Amino acid sequence: MLRNIPTILSPDLLWTLRAMGHGDDLVIADANFPATALGARCHRLDGLTATEVLQAVLTVLPLDKFVQHPALVMQVVDDPEAVPSIVVEFQKITTTTADNPAKLDKLERFDFYDRAKTAFAIIQTGETRLYGNIILKKGVIGA
Repeated sequence: MLRNIPTILSPDLLWTLRAMGHGDDLVIADANFPATALGARCHRLDGLTATEVLQAVLTVLPLDKFVQHPALVMQVVDDPEAVPSIVVEFQKITTTTADNPAKLDKLERFDFYDRAKTAFAIIQTGETRLYGNIILKKGVIGA
């Protein structure tokens, strides 16, 4: 057992988060996301919501300070200005938990999928709320 590690982060997932390097992307995805088809390492956390997983991940993963938008969500199809309630929650969690609180930016659906294809890993959650997907860019821990 380890101290101060959220219990929902499995040993395999902790290995992945540790193995990621500066600038690598991590996707936290909802239950509808084509995670396995995109080819990245896929960790399944089917019994958890995307917001629970984001909260846990941001307690251990630094966000990149050297890019303008280290956290990206998927834009609503046919309504790019819409902000789903889960995205509002993502923003609150990022603001209160991340070491580098950042304003979330949006990517068009297929641009989001293209970015996810190059991610180091994808965490597929049991999230049923639509647009429950976020990409995090790993940063560094300072001296």
